[in-house]
Amino acid sequence: MTIVRYEIIAKVVELGSFTETAETLNMTQSAVSHAVASLESEWGVSLLIRDRKKGITLTEIGQKILPHLREILKRVEIINQEIAFTNNLETGIIRIGTFASASSCLLPKLLAKFQKKHPKIEFKFFEGTYEEITEWLSSGIIDIGFVVKGKSNPDFDLIPLIRDNMVVAFHPEHRFLDKETVNMEDLVEESFIMPTGMYQSHVEELFEEAQMKPSILFEVHDCTTIANMVQEGLGVTIGPELFLKTQQNIKVSKLNINNSREVALACHSIANASPAVKEFLHVAKDVFH
Repeated sequence: MTIVRYEIIAKVVELGSFTETAETLNMTQSAVSHAVASLESEWGVSLLIRDRKKGITLTEIGQKILPHLREILKRVEIINQEIAFTNNLETGIIRIGTFASASSCLLPKLLAKFQKKHPKIEFKFFEGTYEEITEWLSSGIIDIGFVVKGKSNPDFDLIPLIRDNMVVAFHPEHRFLDKETVNMEDLVEESFIMPTGMYQSHVEELFEEAQMKPSILFEVHDCTTIANMVQEGLGVTIGPELFLKTQQNIKVSKLNINNSREVALACHSIANASPAVKEFLHVAKDVFH
């Protein structure tokens, strides 16, 4: 069946492996290879390049066709969900793109409420950067993505969730402990741990507004590593309150200059979304508004 072959092509590209695709779809590897070959033969084009060093990549025509295949698969999923919901037999899968702090602080609360009402809906999660989540939404790999307003495609439909303030984090025995608000100028003499990940731009904006430069001792990409370094007293850092307030053996204080990010759920089009996605967005509104 053609739809099955579309699913196989999409899964091979996603996993980069015929073997993993066969295991995921509960098929033999020869059946996966045959499905790809038969579709290429039917269309008279090569969709995939098989290279031992580079792995599996798309040909030029494959890159053009894949978004359309994903859109067809998405529409078939919506049709199946519409029929199932009409017959009170919920089914379907929601693919969600998320970043670290959203995964640990926002997603669990959302999932807990949603699954009480809709226990049969399945989920698949993709964790990445702002840019990766935007790309996954644009290419149809995910249905919904946690994004920061102003850092995603303006054409996406957005459901605002929370405003996440940038705060300063320090060891519990630090001199900032009794300060409810820390002045940016107080950070000049501190060993500073500069994040090089998603919220680096927010930190840089704060220092630019204060017209000062931090004494950077470490530059670190991973959020959890930064938190562990602060716990060990290796320096102070600035980051999102959403994440830092959940870390053990770390204290946080406000800054005298405000800088925040507005976290939202993004969808290509709410009007054209599947019933399961629409319901998930509806639950998100209830949880955070």
